[in-house]
Amino acid sequence: EFLISDAGTVKRIDYSLLTPISMVDRHRLTTSFTGTATPIASNLERADETGAGFIGTGMTESSGIFTFPSTGIYLIQAYFNFSLNGDARDIAHQIQTTTDNSSYSIATGGDTFIQQTSSSTAYMNGFSSYTFDVTNTSTHKVRFKVDSDANTSCEVRGSSTFDLTSFTFIRLGDT
Repeated sequence: EFLISDAGTVKRIDYSLLTPISMVDRHRLTTSFTGTATPIASNLERADETGAGFIGTGMTESSGIFTFPSTGIYLIQAYFNFSLNGDARDIAHQIQTTTDNSSYSIATGGDTFIQQTSSSTAYMNGFSSYTFDVTNTSTHKVRFKVDSDANTSCEVRGSSTFDLTSFTFIRLGDT
């Protein structure tokens, strides 16, 4: 408990009622690839650089499908890094979820573009964030998609030593 004062009245806050964050995990793409992926299914690893911090049991991943360790409300953050020696009008990135372990739909996403301003490679980032109510760990899953309609030479960048394209999962509380 913690005491606070509000216009002369002392009130008690019971911190035992707050749900602490019980899981934080981060995965990343280890190798760059070009083109589209639904889902990004290979060359993924749990982040392992010096000082990487995690809480609790992390996510499991198989062929780009991420499974949650327990039910709860999760914050999912996806950071995408792109490069291209040229122009691309539409580079889409998405967080896709399922509640039946089969049919995936777009939970959130965005579109960006790359316009080459000189004769060298240009870079662009994309970010999406979504809160997902995981009521059943067998049926509620998440995956990530990238698609470059205008130019199949667009590279989705990865690295095994630091984050370029990465996915963070934070369990915020109970469902």
